[in-house]
Amino acid sequence: MSRPRIVIVGAGFAGYRTARTLSRLTRHQADITLLNPTDYFLYLPLLPQVAAGILEPRRVSVSLSGTLPHVRLVLGEADGIDLDGRTVHYTGPEGEEGTLSYDRLVLAAGSVNKLLPIPGVAEHAHGFRGLPEALYLRDHVTRQVELAAAADDRAECAARCTFVVVGAGYTGTEVAAHGAMYTDAQVRKHPMRTGMRPRWMLLDVAPRVMPEMDERLSRTAERVLRQRGVDVRMGTSVKEATHDGVVLTDGTTVDTRTLVWCVGVRPDPLVESLGLPMERGRLLVDPHLQVPGRPELFACGDVAAVPDLNQPGQYTPMTAQHAWRHGKVCAHNVVASFGRGQRRAYRHRDMGFVVDLGGAKAAANPLGVPMSGPAAGAVTRGYHLAAMPGNRVRVAADWLLDAVLPRQAVQLGLVRSWSVPLESSSPEVARVPGRPEGAGMTTTPGTQRSDTGPGGAQAGGTANAGAAKNQSASDPARSRPGGEPARNQPGSEPAKNQPGGEPAKNQPGSEGAERQPGGEPARNQPGGEPARNQPHGERAKKGPSGSPRASGKPRRAVEAAGPRPARGGSGRPGKAPRAAGEGSAGKRPTAPSGPSRSAGPPTDPGPEPPANQPPPGPDIAPGPVKRTDGRAAEGDS
Repeated sequence: MSRPRIVIVGAGFAGYRTARTLSRLTRHQADITLLNPTDYFLYLPLLPQVAAGILEPRRVSVSLSGTLPHVRLVLGEADGIDLDGRTVHYTGPEGEEGTLSYDRLVLAAGSVNKLLPIPGVAEHAHGFRGLPEALYLRDHVTRQVELAAAADDRAECAARCTFVVVGAGYTGTEVAAHGAMYTDAQVRKHPMRTGMRPRWMLLDVAPRVMPEMDERLSRTAERVLRQRGVDVRMGTSVKEATHDGVVLTDGTTVDTRTLVWCVGVRPDPLVESLGLPMERGRLLVDPHLQVPGRPELFACGDVAAVPDLNQPGQYTPMTAQHAWRHGKVCAHNVVASFGRGQRRAYRHRDMGFVVDLGGAKAAANPLGVPMSGPAAGAVTRGYHLAAMPGNRVRVAADWLLDAVLPRQAVQLGLVRSWSVPLESSSPEVARVPGRPEGAGMTTTPGTQRSDTGPGGAQAGGTANAGAAKNQSASDPARSRPGGEPARNQPGSEPAKNQPGGEPAKNQPGSEGAERQPGGEPARNQPGGEPARNQPHGERAKKGPSGSPRASGKPRRAVEAAGPRPARGGSGRPGKAPRAAGEGSAGKRPTAPSGPSRSAGPPTDPGPEPPANQPPPGPDIAPGPVKRTDGRAAEGDS
């Protein structure tokens, strides 16, 4: 008898726990495959500390292959599930396609950003769902404080050192609390000439901070925020966002260059494409985490509506605690479906919540006992160390060093603004330039909204790879904070014939919309039609594997041209458009009505660059494009 095949989609809290428990229970008698876009499990509760410079990114990233030695890891994103054929179709990080067959399928795709239809938010705000967004926020906040310190104009200084966080849940509260400490430490050593100090604002339509928690803990968190100078405004949100600031629902206009979007999440839309019973976007399952009528299909985590047996008629909330516990029960039930052991119904006991507010401050209620101050801080960090599946010693070492040494407030410049758009379908991986077939955009179903490649501009029009002239990637600077960099400044137009200088015409990064990533590709250029005498020119009619691509498979809608992401994330060619603000460590749905991807050729790398020019490639960002709207530059270099 052949070994049973188990496929797990997603490596978040639920997927990772399922894979780890299955590996132990099956004792190498089953083939376990984990499909995930990245090769690590991200411990999200500590992500605000990465943005604040307390922890290094690798501390909150637990290696999947290192901690799941008996689980096969496949890098990619699911873009189609054939329930009758029991197969999962996926696209890998370099555009390669594959199919996984299964006897049991566990959907643990997680959740994605929730974007509200507020004018300007998609263009000027950034989310907080992955490592690239945390690294970008740290660089961006550091840069704004440094630019504000050097500014002579008081209005410009005030705008640059004002930071607006929307959403007073767990994430937004921790981002504001840690961010205020981080900027205060910056200006302590380098005071601003105008005598101003950084200002943080926390907005939410809820009546109090962290409404999910006990009211006493909510008051504790709000008190700590106000002591640090955070402007907490409950019952208020953003009405409109612009390049220069935001307009609040109470009519107030706030000049700012920073808008952090932490309004919440929604289930990954992958499950919507299955045509199975849903409950508010989540796949309806029984108390055993099994989909009714589909004995081979299980779901857990944020994509599953799991009945709460302690509160009949309700479903377990979308929290990391529940997702982690779902994974263990799901693994036991998967093994039981093969005739080993008994099924378990999911029951839970509320163990309390912890919120790290930075320093020695925290709010916690372990086992229902409300705590605050240093005691709560010790309990909070102890809980995180116990809950992390790895890197405990490194995390504790970083906490110790942060307590005795000053923080390093430097810009690494690894993630640019256009690399982490709010509407990205894959916030856990940053977009990169230099990829062919215009994979740098995401589209929203039913709209003409497109995100761009470099510059992150917005444009209407049809999202077709290579349909250049109406795509905003041809004008990266437009509609994005930053605009055209000043000449002779970092990020400005380099001198000719210097490394990184003005690119020659027809080279990646040169001026002209038609030759920009996302623009109409010139012949013999990356993304263009390969010449017959160019390398790989004969493979123009074949797929990535060199053979003609089969037709008839469900494919995603072609996303508008632009730089291709580092993996099969937002803007991959052939992917279905997602709802606005969607991005997850999980997978993507198949779009039944979207345009299908043509069998695009592997892109020709183009001619050799002229002398003294860096060769084109994924590691060279496109050159600057002159703005036409006269807007000043923020600078994203």
